[in-house]
Amino acid sequence: MTTEVVILPHIEAIIEEAARRWVRIAQEAVAERGVFRIALAGGSTPRPLYMLMASAPWCDQVDWSRTFVFWGDERRVPPNHPDSNYRMAQEALLRHVPIPREQIFRMDGEDLANSAARAYEEALKRHFELGRRQWPRFDLMLLGLGADGHTASIFPGTRAVSDLSAMALVYPVPQLGVERMTLTLPVINHSRNILFLVSGKDKADALYMVLHGERRPSTYPAQAVKPVDGTLTFLVDQAAASRLPR
Repeated sequence: MTTEVVILPHIEAIIEEAARRWVRIAQEAVAERGVFRIALAGGSTPRPLYMLMASAPWCDQVDWSRTFVFWGDERRVPPNHPDSNYRMAQEALLRHVPIPREQIFRMDGEDLANSAARAYEEALKRHFELGRRQWPRFDLMLLGLGADGHTASIFPGTRAVSDLSAMALVYPVPQLGVERMTLTLPVINHSRNILFLVSGKDKADALYMVLHGERRPSTYPAQAVKPVDGTLTFLVDQAAASRLPR
């Protein structure tokens, strides 16, 4: 597996490059398999990407009728809450493009219980038509990187780092004092294309450790993102890349 690290001057350049890759991957997926399946990231970094994809000319280059949307993680809030990853994607992208409602698979954030994780896992199994010991295979998995090395809602020192059997997990994050729901590392690692968007000087130490540090995934969970059979790309700005070797 090769890791591609693309250093760009600023966040706007990251967003435009991510949009180019989104369009290419979506077009290839529809041409080869008839559908495009994406897992969206939450937080502030991908919001401008979703807004760009909802605008011309980008929105005209994707077959939204064949697009199926999932989420990498969600907070314990209802779908209309300002912190909801679903709400952010809905406002920035989904309400502006013609994706059929039944092709949008929201994580149940207002009732984060084990039953919600099981329900999401069942939705994945049905949609991907999975047999025993099979994993979903997203065409594109969008991820961010926290300053503490977390990705999706897989936080340092938590059971989400070591759970390699479930597809979706609900668990308390001690660092935040809240519960989160997240796709697990095996689901992430079975994706055809994994794309990290990393921006800002506050991410420089974590990015260095993930790419060049001693392997300690319990401390830096993003180190454990290693595709089984796919591409891994980091789109980073100069501030985030400031500690990387030239």
